[in-house]
Amino acid sequence: MAEKPIIKVGHLKITDHLILGVTELKQKKGKEVFQHCTLKTVMKNGWNEVADALASGNIDGAFILAPTAMDLFKSGIGIKLILFTHKSGSVLVKSKAANIEKIEDFAGKVVLIPYQLSVHNMLFHKLLSEKGLKPGTSNEPGIDVTLEVMAPMMMNDAIKYDEEGEIGGFIVAEPIGSQAIAGGLCEEVCLSKDLWPNHPCCVFVVRDEVIAKNPDGVQELITSLVRSGMSIDAQPSAAAVIGAEFLGQDKAVVERVLTEPADRITTGELFPVLEDLAAIQDYMCDTMKIMQNKIDLEKFVDVRFAKVAGAK
Repeated sequence: MAEKPIIKVGHLKITDHLILGVTELKQKKGKEVFQHCTLKTVMKNGWNEVADALASGNIDGAFILAPTAMDLFKSGIGIKLILFTHKSGSVLVKSKAANIEKIEDFAGKVVLIPYQLSVHNMLFHKLLSEKGLKPGTSNEPGIDVTLEVMAPMMMNDAIKYDEEGEIGGFIVAEPIGSQAIAGGLCEEVCLSKDLWPNHPCCVFVVRDEVIAKNPDGVQELITSLVRSGMSIDAQPSAAAVIGAEFLGQDKAVVERVLTEPADRITTGELFPVLEDLAAIQDYMCDTMKIMQNKIDLEKFVDVRFAKVAGAK
């Protein structure tokens, strides 16, 4: 019997990618058996690593930031968005050393974001703009809040060693924020769902040649991921045990992310919503001006697999 094709999927250690960990565990324990592919998860340390591996073809697919995926597609990389991986799930925290009482107090501070082309950057931009503040990089004129891109896994240490309180805080996917809170470094400002209820953030994209060569394998994987998402929403405590191992995080922290409140992050409705993607693209192009030349979302998104999988 011929060996099943391997589908290598890149990801980070964040709860936005927990459905991948649940599917991986189901495969390892034999609770699900793929007939047309073998899943191999490939953990990366930052978003630049994920994007580079996807663009070069070193991985077949990736759990990746939606705006970053759009940018790769625009640059000519042959990929399709075939599933959302979660909704909501990020948090804005303030450093205890920074003496921040209100949003306006972020003025003059550095705030860490995981990537420029991220929903985190978009949401923080909207929040600051509503208060009359202008965020930007250190070399931009007239900015009030300095944004610094940093890999999520490094953010806690950055706060820990910033004794002067120059870093105001960070906005990032969980459980990084909750980890900083549990460690006594930070306090919660708001959840991303409070800024945009039920928002998308990370998406699952697959290279075109993989879809063309092995659509049955891709379908198996998508069906499993959709089921994993539903099981996480239905049994968050059990999912926290899996998440602690997959993410390398404390179980209590992961369980808090999945349950307090229940909609801090949701994984039960993963069908790609073009209107939400359009909202991201429009804001980043028209308001933030960090994306140029909008893509045709109809050509970028392929919902065939999500439909067959019964994604909501």
